[in-house]
Amino acid sequence: MNQSRWLSLLVLCCGFLLIVVDITIVNVALPSIGRDLGFDARGLAWVINGYLVAFAGLLLLSGRLADLVGPKRVFLTGLVLFVAASAACGLAPSRETLVAARFIQGAGGAASSGVILAMIVNLFPTPGDQARAFGLFGVVASAGAAVGLVAGGLITSAVSWHWIFFVNVPLGVVVTAAAWRLLPAVPGVGLRAGADVPGAVLVTGALMLGVYAIVAPSAWAGVVAVAGLVAFVVRQLRAATPILPLRVFRSRVTSGANGVQALLTAGFMAFFFLGSLDLQRVLGYGPLAIGLAFLPVAVTMGAFSARLSAAVVMRYGAFRVMLCGEAVIAAALLMLALGPVHASYPVHLLLPLTLLGLGGGLCFPSLTMIAMAGADPADAGLASGLFNTTGQVGGALGVAVLAAVAAVAGGGSLAVGIHTAWLVGSILTIAALALSVGVLRPGAPAYSPANELDEEEAA
Repeated sequence: MNQSRWLSLLVLCCGFLLIVVDITIVNVALPSIGRDLGFDARGLAWVINGYLVAFAGLLLLSGRLADLVGPKRVFLTGLVLFVAASAACGLAPSRETLVAARFIQGAGGAASSGVILAMIVNLFPTPGDQARAFGLFGVVASAGAAVGLVAGGLITSAVSWHWIFFVNVPLGVVVTAAAWRLLPAVPGVGLRAGADVPGAVLVTGALMLGVYAIVAPSAWAGVVAVAGLVAFVVRQLRAATPILPLRVFRSRVTSGANGVQALLTAGFMAFFFLGSLDLQRVLGYGPLAIGLAFLPVAVTMGAFSARLSAAVVMRYGAFRVMLCGEAVIAAALLMLALGPVHASYPVHLLLPLTLLGLGGGLCFPSLTMIAMAGADPADAGLASGLFNTTGQVGGALGVAVLAAVAAVAGGGSLAVGIHTAWLVGSILTIAALALSVGVLRPGAPAYSPANELDEEEAA
């Protein structure tokens, strides 16, 4: 049974790796895609945005569906959609076909990744195993972005951009078959317990429009998105079987953890976007060199998450470890912001990039444990989808806001603007630290798995 659980975790991690790699692998291939299919700059952005709008917009719905019909069904459905859409992307003969296939790919990615945290909690209910499981999951989450950048450069240079999508097909088929065979079929509570179709339409449409308003940007979409969210809240207050029971926000842990997640991802994810611009346009790095430059973040974060994260969490508690990680991330971003504009990689960038990886390895697995521990077991899928949605929307908003800061603050200097944006990113991380201290106070069982384990053993 124990071995089966860890094999199931491996399957979940492999499925998530496909999703995470796909988010970044396309960035490197965009010039080739634009040239071959005749995209202009505005249209080419929708190769990324089409995926992001569907992905972020459907995460919450996917998580709730997992509670209703069972997480395995939702995970498998998402993988099948993702694989089929990947093949369609690789075969796309036109701009319109590619953007439409990317939208479907994002929907599949949302369905499969939106339920993973809940499945991990179900597989590993004890604090020690759960800490180790989230640590290994953190390896995938951290390494995937860098793997995507490196793989995108290699595949596009060696073959063509079509193959950045085609590689998903055989890998996805293998993962889907393994998931069908190995993942436990946890039953849902039934559609009658939360089949709020109008609410589902409202929240999905509002989230999609909200992300569209961020990435486009679009004032009308933002107004309609806010109105849709207000209408959704009113609907949830009146619906007999709400898709998002507002009781989940009564938990200080759930609400606080999602707020911290939004602030952290805003600064952390914006760093990768702005860092890519800095390396490419200021320091003159090529696509493959950019991917390799980010490896210290992925390697440090992955190594720590895999080997030390669980032990540290069990020794000091998730709350203290999370605070330490937030402080390290803030320090790393501050070092980058105050460093020279034309930096030397080994002298000025290597140390803060390594610290970013260390901070992420400390912070994100701990925060995930806290967020999921604050949810009722019947709402585990919903909590997973909500936490992932917060991260995606926070990341998208962070990229949009900090990119605007870089454009305005820099004047005629892109490098100065990017460094100013990194300073704002460090302030956002400090705000996340302050929110953690103020709201996610220690004392609840979720914050000290080591104490939980001691109590269980004593009992």
